[in-house]
Amino acid sequence: MANGTEEQDLKDHKEPDQSRRNFLKNSGYAVGGLIVGGVVGSLLRTPKKAATNNNVNNGTTSKTPAGEVVNFNQALMYFTQEQFLIAEAATDRLFPSDANGPGGKELGIAYFIDHQLAGEWGTNGREYMQGPFFKGETTQGYQGRLKRREIFDIGLQEMQNYSNKKYQKKFKDLAPEEQDAVLKAFETDEVKLTTISASGFFKTLFSSTMEGAYADPLYGGNGNMGGWKLKNFPGNQMSYTNIIEADKFEKIQPVSLREHLPHS
Repeated sequence: MANGTEEQDLKDHKEPDQSRRNFLKNSGYAVGGLIVGGVVGSLLRTPKKAATNNNVNNGTTSKTPAGEVVNFNQALMYFTQEQFLIAEAATDRLFPSDANGPGGKELGIAYFIDHQLAGEWGTNGREYMQGPFFKGETTQGYQGRLKRREIFDIGLQEMQNYSNKKYQKKFKDLAPEEQDAVLKAFETDEVKLTTISASGFFKTLFSSTMEGAYADPLYGGNGNMGGWKLKNFPGNQMSYTNIIEADKFEKIQPVSLREHLPHS
């Protein structure tokens, strides 16, 4: 558990008690500009932690429920291997696979979070982070000194600690219903932490999971554009001139930003 007597740096949050999959099916904002366009941080800067974290997932593959093979030949840019495995297991429960489509593991959501933490989003690089710090109003969002990467460092370790204490197993080794119980304990602040609030970390993890499911695959998640296919979202098409006057809904294959980049 993190040491210190700092005031609680994350605000409490309660997610609506509803089916995760119903939320995914019914939510409209998940493929809006906020997630697809504006939230993701720069991946072009060198992460400070990279020099001591040379964990590479070489050629790991995963199959979607439809039998599609997704290849994640990606390097970890911030997470340690243990942190990655915790995040991967957690995001797979927050965004589970079923008959509708792939889950967090198949979509590579943990890679997306890892890459974001390595960039400006992880360091709050574009936000004012100077003191003094006071507990903010509900509408003010996060008001504290910890950077997002520090929040994830603490939160993931506390998830591991709680799992070991309650079940004598690491989080990744728990049964799915046990993992759900751990996540619920964080969501409802049943877990008491000193440096951050458990529910605040859960809120950040949950929102990052949604972003990783629906962001452009260029940023590490949304493997095989599976999140977009769930919503029949077209991605980044160059033009719609061939269908713009169609009288009925046209389902087209999504296109990633990667397709518009020069290839050697």
